[in-house]
Amino acid sequence: MSAQTNSYSGKDIQVLEGLEAVRKRPGMYIGSTGPKGLHHLVYEVVDNAVDEALAGYCTAVEVVIHADDSISVTDNGRGIPVEKNVKLKKSTVEVVLTILHAGGKFGGEGYKVSGGLHGVGVSVVNALSKELRVEVKREGSIWMQEYERGKPKAPLAAIGKSKSTGVKITFLPDDEIFETSAFDYDTLATRFRETAFLNKNLKITLTDERELEPRVEEFKYAGGIVDFVKYINENKETIHSKPIYFEAEGPEGSVEVSLQWNMGYSDSVLAFANNINTHEGGTHLDGFKNALTRTINDYARRQGILKEKDDNLSGEDIREGLAAIISVKLRDPQFEGQTKTKLGNTEMRGLVQSIVTQGLAEYLEEHPKPARLIVTKSAQAAKARAAARKARELTRRKGLLESSTLPGKLADCSIREAALTEVYLVEGDSAGGSAKQARDRSFQAILPLRGKILNVERAGLSRALSSEEIQAMITAIGTNIGEEFDIEQARYHKAIIMTDADVDGAHIRCLILTFFYRFMPEMIERGYIYIAQPPLFKITMGKKHEYAYNDKQLQMALARLPEGTKYSLQRYKGLGEMNPEQLWETTMDPSKRTLLQVTIDDALAAEKAFTDLMGDQVEPRKEFIQRHAKDVRFLDI
Repeated sequence: MSAQTNSYSGKDIQVLEGLEAVRKRPGMYIGSTGPKGLHHLVYEVVDNAVDEALAGYCTAVEVVIHADDSISVTDNGRGIPVEKNVKLKKSTVEVVLTILHAGGKFGGEGYKVSGGLHGVGVSVVNALSKELRVEVKREGSIWMQEYERGKPKAPLAAIGKSKSTGVKITFLPDDEIFETSAFDYDTLATRFRETAFLNKNLKITLTDERELEPRVEEFKYAGGIVDFVKYINENKETIHSKPIYFEAEGPEGSVEVSLQWNMGYSDSVLAFANNINTHEGGTHLDGFKNALTRTINDYARRQGILKEKDDNLSGEDIREGLAAIISVKLRDPQFEGQTKTKLGNTEMRGLVQSIVTQGLAEYLEEHPKPARLIVTKSAQAAKARAAARKARELTRRKGLLESSTLPGKLADCSIREAALTEVYLVEGDSAGGSAKQARDRSFQAILPLRGKILNVERAGLSRALSSEEIQAMITAIGTNIGEEFDIEQARYHKAIIMTDADVDGAHIRCLILTFFYRFMPEMIERGYIYIAQPPLFKITMGKKHEYAYNDKQLQMALARLPEGTKYSLQRYKGLGEMNPEQLWETTMDPSKRTLLQVTIDDALAAEKAFTDLMGDQVEPRKEFIQRHAKDVRFLDI
């Protein structure tokens, strides 16, 4: 062993005090320093105000995005206590803003139910802000304190009088920490709309002062989660006019459930615990599904809709076309799962199950007409599923007679370890041919898709499986779909959508994304779906050339050219215009390419987008186009 080994002793152990650890490793506390982490700062501050609402003390929250991308969050709750903490010899406000995990949610009676308990606290927001100012209205005065990168500039001081109570926190994210400081209005609006739905009568106002004419939106719903279900089904044909609703409270906590069926083929069942969207489900969702399946089957048997010889309806059949919200509030939530968004409290399974069983059974008995329509739709779904199963089996049998069960047009890769491989879903046979020549065949597979695939938003499972292109994608990816879906069977951990940079290409991209969202959502949740970014322009100067991927890059590239330089400019309209060498160099070489990873940060926003853009109703698409016309980067005429 070499005598030059590095020393490792007590002096090498670094102790990070206070908020230093947060600034050193921000990703550990807010997930990332990209847009997701940036927006998480706002959610942390708003969650504190919502906790006050849950405790019965706050009725309004105002969020303002200022022109410099700083944020103000104001609430009319009780206000943070201002008295000195005897142990720490500083004001309680300063304790809350400078010490991790300090607050009224850890024991005591500060908060019986808290959504913020799942978060990281306002001290982390303070640590990651260039500047932060807190104003507290309490005990007849207005108290103020300012911070710089987590450190107080001066002690808390009274600066005026006030008869009301509440807190206003204004912060500017630190540009030394974050990759971007630009807040996205729609991201915040979607989150606050969801929060307002889950907290009946809480008013949340969002103002954007960055625009010439400030944009203001108010979210307040007297119907709570009933309005939430109506919002999900807004542009869908519903089976019964009013959403079903029931609520109950027990020693375990409180439960609210609302549900309504539509004529579509997809379900939108969202579950929340203390206002946190439990994307991975959990005990409350299990209780709901068990009760729903058993109650509908029991009713169908009693009414003779299901005969003795008939099989029970499956949960998947019953949930076809269902929009539902399950919201539970409990004292001590236990979160599990890969992203800590799966509720693990076992007592909630039984509570939700008993409430849904009783409430739904009563509704079905008291409303025979919609009850029969719900059961009939479920029975039709069961028949369609059986037909789809036969179609799958027929496809499999046909495949067994051939040399390979993989689609014939798939040019597969030689490596078999899924984590190391990727498949390009390419628009058209011409571009597919170029991609096959350009690829590194050891780890890159190519699946050309002919034309526009079937829009699965408007088609049932049976019809979708009759499409050759959809069959090819399902077989190539290997996970299967529906009840037979198994993410562990994915043959690639990157499925890259590569289409032309024009309107048709964008439409094909939407159709493929709709397929993944409806039939293989876990592929998106696992981060396996990507969008290739082929260049829009090629600038040629003699024997040299440069690519630009958008108009901004083009202008920058042209500005860099010496004065008087002669150049030619090519605008790529299709992948087929590039030869294999160019396609590899610009779009497929892992060392040079740019890929966009597809994520679902908000299930509600995704659900609305796919319904509005790919559904049967024309008006929502028209409104979307009008609203986002100013954001269009290119338009082919």
